Amino acid sequence: MLKGKRVIWLVIVLIAVLTPFVYVQANKLIYANRVTEHLLIKEKIQPEQIQSVKGEWSKKLPPFCAIVVFADEPEVEYVYFAHNEVIQFGYRLTEEGKKQGLEEGDLKHRKTLEEQQNG
Repeated sequence: MLKGKRVIWLVIVLIAVLTPFVYVQANKLIYANRVTEHLLIKEKIQPEQIQSVKGEWSKKLPPFCAIVVFADEPEVEYVYFAHNEVIQFGYRLTEEGKKQGLEEGDLKHRKTLEEQQNG
């Protein structure tokens, strides 16, 4: 009887510990998939033009976003939110992009909110 209770408590503790981890990992995948579908279907970007789409968790709000790197612009990471609708929120330059002196006007895939809303 005592062993059975220990097993039950062990299972409860494992579930309590693993649940947040699984939640974060699942949401990172969900957001990456939403952004990928948006880029391929709505933006009509070819798969070979996308180098990577990675879900990211942040301590800031909103907590989930996706980071997109385009094949023709690997020195820029574009930040997309995919909560209700997918929008490009901003960008981050890699160290290489900073060395190159890239500025917002140089970016090939940067879209303003107005451009995104007007399609």
